[in-house]
Amino acid sequence: MMLSFLKIDLIRFSRINESMGSVVGDELLVSVARRLTSVLRPGDRLGRIGGDQFGILLSLHHGTSDVWHAARRIKALMSTPFNLANLKVKVNCAIGFSLMDDRIEVSEDLLRDAQIALKRAKETDHVEVYNVGEASVLQKRFSLETDLRRAIDNGDLHLVYQPILSPYNKKIVGFEALARWNHETLGPVSPAEFIPVAEESGLIVPLGRWALESSVHTQQQWDKQAGYTLPIRVSVNVSALQLMRDNLTQLITDIKKQTGINGERLTLELTESALMRYPEQSISVINTMHELGIKISMDDFGTGYSSLSYLKTFPIDHLKIDRSFVTNLAEDKTAIAITRAITSMASTLSIKTIVEGIETPEQKKIIMDLGCDYAQGFYFSRPLPVDEAIAFYMASNRN
Repeated sequence: MMLSFLKIDLIRFSRINESMGSVVGDELLVSVARRLTSVLRPGDRLGRIGGDQFGILLSLHHGTSDVWHAARRIKALMSTPFNLANLKVKVNCAIGFSLMDDRIEVSEDLLRDAQIALKRAKETDHVEVYNVGEASVLQKRFSLETDLRRAIDNGDLHLVYQPILSPYNKKIVGFEALARWNHETLGPVSPAEFIPVAEESGLIVPLGRWALESSVHTQQQWDKQAGYTLPIRVSVNVSALQLMRDNLTQLITDIKKQTGINGERLTLELTESALMRYPEQSISVINTMHELGIKISMDDFGTGYSSLSYLKTFPIDHLKIDRSFVTNLAEDKTAIAITRAITSMASTLSIKTIVEGIETPEQKKIIMDLGCDYAQGFYFSRPLPVDEAIAFYMASNRN
């Protein structure tokens, strides 16, 4: 006979404990257990796993339809408010479940799989089932997180620099600093793979600090190599997590004192979603950065909230139009219209535009016709190592 394990998590249970007290919280747990018991059939088992989580071991007499039916019943039962301390309190729940099969060797695997499904259920607000292979993916992700932590501590990452230039005369005005990781056994690991791991684990904060410090030291190296102070800005990405957790003002002040680099040599790139998620914090950071001479770019514009009205809310200096608008720019009239609208709005607000992902002469011509200020992309240059970047700048900006 097949078995299934359902894991049930009470959403925002801690809020009830905090606002109404632990006695009321315990009363709620008892009431939930009573309702869950009504779902059980002979042979099924219910237990409280801990805190605000319950587990049910189901016997599947009619296959997986049994567990889906049970999950729907639980959802329906939980939709009715509970009477607690003379109040009607509605408690939502998330449900994830796993299925016993040949690959399950120990009961802990069944519980682990249900926990993985539960985590996804909290994100989707749907009942979720464990998909074969998810555990190995998570194990690989955790291994990558461990290796990334070590790489950051040991200085095993490096920065490359992609030119930002005027498409009209190809003069370079700055570079975007991009993190790269050459794993000792895996080889090059794509930023698309390790940056999400860094964000989820919180490693994005020390990673962001390292990127800021490294980019400033690179500028020092370039100045020494050139024999004078170069009029180059380096853009460094700042994540939403770093925006909230790190003291950027103190960090940059310390870097300036240690290196003597003027704030006018730096640009911080904040994603649109980060700015919208923490608007008050973002405005405060932006104003402080401006006092230090640092400019602010809104990165990936058009992929988040996509509201042009927000441009007047945030005192940003540069608007980076996302590459998704550029990919089919030559064939897509809608993309051209959107890019024109963004450029026009930005110009009215005295915000400079930077278009990412330029890869063809046709794309370059279109953004010039639309009046975009700056561009970056493989058509002009791929991200370059430190020495190649300064050589490229010297050659491009000669005369």
